[in-house]
Amino acid sequence: MHCLRALRRSGSLQLVAKHADAAKKVFTAQPACRLTAGESTTTSRGPPVPACADRFHLKTNIHSKSPSSGVEDLLFYTITEGKEHVPISYFTSALKKTGLHPSDPRLKDCMEELRQAVKESVGEVMMDRDLFHRCVGGNIVLLIQAFRKKFIIPEFDVFAQKINEIYKTVQKQKDGRVADYIPQLAKFSPDLWGVSLCTVDGQRHSVGDTKQPFCLQSCVKPLQYAIAVHEAGTEQVHRYVGMEPSGLKFNMLSLDDEDKPHNPMVNAGAIVISSLIKVKRLVMEFVKKMAGQEYVGFSNAMFQSEKETGNRNFAIGYYMKEKKCFPLGADMIDSLDFYFQLCSIEVTCESGSIMAATLANGGICPITGERVLSAESVRNTLSLMHSCGMYDFSGQMAFHVGLPAKSGVSGAILLVIPNVMGVMCWSPPLDRVGNSVRGIHFCQELVSLFNFHNYDNLRHFVKKLDPRRPDGDDRNKSVFNLMFAAYSGDVSALRRFALSSMDMELKDYDSRTALHISAAEGEFHATVWGNLPIDDARQFGHEEVVTVLKDYQQVYSQRGVQHTEQQEGDDS
Repeated sequence: MHCLRALRRSGSLQLVAKHADAAKKVFTAQPACRLTAGESTTTSRGPPVPACADRFHLKTNIHSKSPSSGVEDLLFYTITEGKEHVPISYFTSALKKTGLHPSDPRLKDCMEELRQAVKESVGEVMMDRDLFHRCVGGNIVLLIQAFRKKFIIPEFDVFAQKINEIYKTVQKQKDGRVADYIPQLAKFSPDLWGVSLCTVDGQRHSVGDTKQPFCLQSCVKPLQYAIAVHEAGTEQVHRYVGMEPSGLKFNMLSLDDEDKPHNPMVNAGAIVISSLIKVKRLVMEFVKKMAGQEYVGFSNAMFQSEKETGNRNFAIGYYMKEKKCFPLGADMIDSLDFYFQLCSIEVTCESGSIMAATLANGGICPITGERVLSAESVRNTLSLMHSCGMYDFSGQMAFHVGLPAKSGVSGAILLVIPNVMGVMCWSPPLDRVGNSVRGIHFCQELVSLFNFHNYDNLRHFVKKLDPRRPDGDDRNKSVFNLMFAAYSGDVSALRRFALSSMDMELKDYDSRTALHISAAEGEFHATVWGNLPIDDARQFGHEEVVTVLKDYQQVYSQRGVQHTEQQEGDDS
C-alpha cells in the first residue's frame, strides 16, 4: 500500500510515496498549492499563479535528528548506491577510490569504529546507517569533500590506473647499474621498483615495492636545506652557500668565485648546511613530521659504510676548511659525521611521497595538517631542486620534465608537483650520472601524459590530460548525465549528482529538467526523490520554522488568486 503526497519544489510537481508497512505513521490531509499545467514560472505581468488543490501530507512519529544526519544519510546512500546494508569492505573500497588511505591519521577515529565493530561481531560485518553515522561523525567534512570530488584530483581512481600503466611500461626498462662504491648500496636487487604519490589533499596511491626501506642518500639534501632556512632564514644560510648550478659532478672539489659551495644540492653545499643546523637531534623530528609520522628509520650499517668509504667527502671537507667555508666555531669532522647520518636516514616510497607532498603543499603535511616548514623555506627549496637537483642532468630535467626533483644514489627520486602532489620513485639501477634509470623514465612518461610540466599551457594544450579537471566540467556532459539518470530512474546517480553540488535544475535544449524526464518516463522513485524545506523543518522538529513557512505559503496563495482575478478583469 502506498500513500502519496504532492510536493511543490522550484515550480515543479513532485509526488512522494512511502510503504505504509515500513513504519508506524499517522496520515492527515491538509490544503496545499501547486502550479497548474501550462503555467510558466515567471511572467511579464507578475508572479506565477498557484491554484489551490488538496495535498496529502505524511507525518511520521520519528524523533528529532541532528541537522547533520540528513547530510550523513545522503552520503551513506550515495556510497551504498541506495542499499540499506553493505559489507564494510564496500565502504573501505569506496574510500580508496577517492584516494583516502585507511592509515590516514585524519580517519583514525573512523577506522577505530570499524575495527571495533568487526571485533564485536560474529561473521561478516555489514555497515548500516547507524554504524556509518558513528564512523563518519568526526570526518563528515573530509568525506563530503572526497565523495563530492572536491580534492585536487577529482577522478582519483582513473588517475591511479594511468599511474599503474606508466609503472608497468617503465618496469620493462633494464638499463643501468646498482651503485657499488658504497658497499651497502650494492646489496639491493636491480629488480626492485616502486612508485608512491600523495596529493596536497592527502590522496595516496602506491604500486610496486613501496614498503621496502631504503636510504635517502642525496634526497636528504633539499630536506636539510629547508630545515636550515626554516631555522636560520635565507640570508643567513646563503652567506655560506651559493644558489647557482655548478656544471660539475656532485662530488667535485670545487667552489664558486666567492669561495662558497655552488649550491646546497652538491656534496660540498650539503656538508656546509650540516654545520648550520644547530639542534641536530631535531632533524629526525622534522623529517618524521614531513612524513606524517609514517615510516622513517636509520640504517647504522649504511652510516658505517658511508664513513669507511667517504674519502672524497673528507677531501671536500678539508678543502672547505682551508678556504674557511664553515661558520665560526663549526667543527668540520662533526659536520661530516652529521652529513653521513642524514644520508643514512631510511624511508619507504610511501613515507617519502608524503615528504614530497609536504613540499608541494607549502610546508604543511597533507595528512596531518601540521605546518612543518615555512613557506619561504619551501619556495627556496623547490627553486634549487628545479635548477640543481638532478646532478649533471639538472638542465635536461628542467627542460623535459619541468618540475623540482632530487635524486640519490640509492635509486630514489623525490619529485614535487607544486600545489598538486609529491612523488617518490625508487629503483636501484643508475645511469652514468647517478640518477635512477626507471625513475627518470617514469618522470618523463608522467609529464608526457599529464600537463604537469611547469610551462604547459593549462588552457589550450589539449593533447595532454589534466587530472585536476573534474570529469563533469563540461556543462553538456552534466546535462546528459543528469537527464539519463532521470530517464533510467537511477536514484543513486541522482543522489551522487546532488552531493557533488550539481545544479539539479539544469535544462536540456527543450528547457526540460530531470524532473520532467522522470515524470514523462513514469520513473516514480526518481520523481519523488527529495523534500521541500517545510518537510525538512518538520522532520527535524523545528515547529517555529514550519509555522513561518505555512504562513508564507498561505499569503503567497492568496496573492496568486488575487493576481488571477486581476488578469481576468483586465482581459474582460
